[in-house]
Amino acid sequence: MTVRIVVLAKQVPDPETPPSQFRIDESTNSVVPPNGVPPVVNGFDLNAVEAALLLRDGGADVEITVLSVGSEFVMDAMKKPLAMGADRLLLVDDIGLDKLDSAATVKVLAAAIEKDGPFDLILGGRQASDWDQGHVTLGLAEILGLPLVSLVQKLELNDDSISLQRVITDGYQVVSAPIPSVLTITNELGEPRYPNLRGIMQASRKKPDVFTLADLGLSSEDLTPKLELKKLYIPESNQQVELIEGEDEADSGRKLALRLREEKLI
Repeated sequence: MTVRIVVLAKQVPDPETPPSQFRIDESTNSVVPPNGVPPVVNGFDLNAVEAALLLRDGGADVEITVLSVGSEFVMDAMKKPLAMGADRLLLVDDIGLDKLDSAATVKVLAAAIEKDGPFDLILGGRQASDWDQGHVTLGLAEILGLPLVSLVQKLELNDDSISLQRVITDGYQVVSAPIPSVLTITNELGEPRYPNLRGIMQASRKKPDVFTLADLGLSSEDLTPKLELKKLYIPESNQQVELIEGEDEADSGRKLALRLREEKLI
């Protein structure tokens, strides 16, 4: 029996972008794409791709579909999961879909999953590296009416369920979830594998399947945001340095201690 897995993947600005190249357009409350620095697939979502591939490595017969919602996709970035070993890339590509809030993204993902499914497992990263919110996968489980297990670091398929290790503060929990379920994969799973040359060549020949909002029976009116972004800006950094000098090292230390006590730091 083939287990159908869909992995959610988001195109994000490269987290390794130098701070000097980070710009915000405050008139549109948006990040300005830096010149010469292409976007990447969210690193936490690559952990989810790796989790699906590990199930295959363990002998399970799995079909792995990578699903993303957005616009202006960069194929060199989005095909990385294919180069790692995923079978399909499914894009929901339409104007403005890169500016959705979490609630609207959930609505589009749910419609795409219902159209392209059914799937036995839905995997996503613990959060996205651009906003670090972690809302989407949780909301998707709610709207699809499926069980959710978050922060999974290890998984193993059984006949009609899946055994999981879930990260907690002082260790991990061992839990079992039915199939189908929604899982968020944490980076404690381990580093995603690097694509090899064969995988890169195979990925270059694959074309993504593409849905538009019309294909999903949705319109822009269906995606009214629940969250209003009032202001996006880079905080100003204001540093002040005060030099403490004394007659010798002991005197300097005594004066420093008195100064710290004045500020109630000690």
